[in-house]
Amino acid sequence: MKEIFVYLEGPSDQIGMRRLLSRPVEHALIKGNRVEFYFLGGKEPLLNNGPKKAINILRNKPNSWVFLVPDLYPPNKPFAHSSYEELKSELEKRFVVELQTKQCNERLRDRFVVHCFKYDLEVLLLAADSLLMKKLGVKRFSRTWTNPVEDQDHHQPPKRIVEALFSDAGMKYKDTADAPWILERSDYNELKNKCSQNFKPFLEDLLRLLDK
Repeated sequence: MKEIFVYLEGPSDQIGMRRLLSRPVEHALIKGNRVEFYFLGGKEPLLNNGPKKAINILRNKPNSWVFLVPDLYPPNKPFAHSSYEELKSELEKRFVVELQTKQCNERLRDRFVVHCFKYDLEVLLLAADSLLMKKLGVKRFSRTWTNPVEDQDHHQPPKRIVEALFSDAGMKYKDTADAPWILERSDYNELKNKCSQNFKPFLEDLLRLLDK
């Protein structure tokens, strides 16, 4: 049996991924594989504590994998980075330092996986535009954004756009309720195709493990 631990920033990420990926997760259980989503209380706790937590799991569970999936936004917290490549490189370096400190087998690196949302979970809501419009109760959006949706930037991350759309519709965006509502009604394959830069590689790595 495989155990896959996916560590995310906050509860909206956890609930959202559980809802979006409920079908492949249930299918994996039938095959004897288990995946669970956890949150670590924000970006800095995830990046600071994630590598240590991963090593503690991996060295005690030989059939386990650990994914760290933070938001790319905001940049440079708790270390310098503005791109996924920089984020991944630093997390992998920290993982190796912990490996050496704890004198663990270097092969644990093969079961440590880093991805990210670009720039946050709400990129998936922009990709699920018809459901987002339905949630807002509007026939057209009050604002525009860059497409592909992962081409937003640190000055205008997806969450800020979503918050503005809700505000324009006379509503307040609640990430732990509104994001899961949209994601549980979404097709993860459609979102994967619309978010091919970072969400697609994360999803493909996860599903590949679940299907083996």
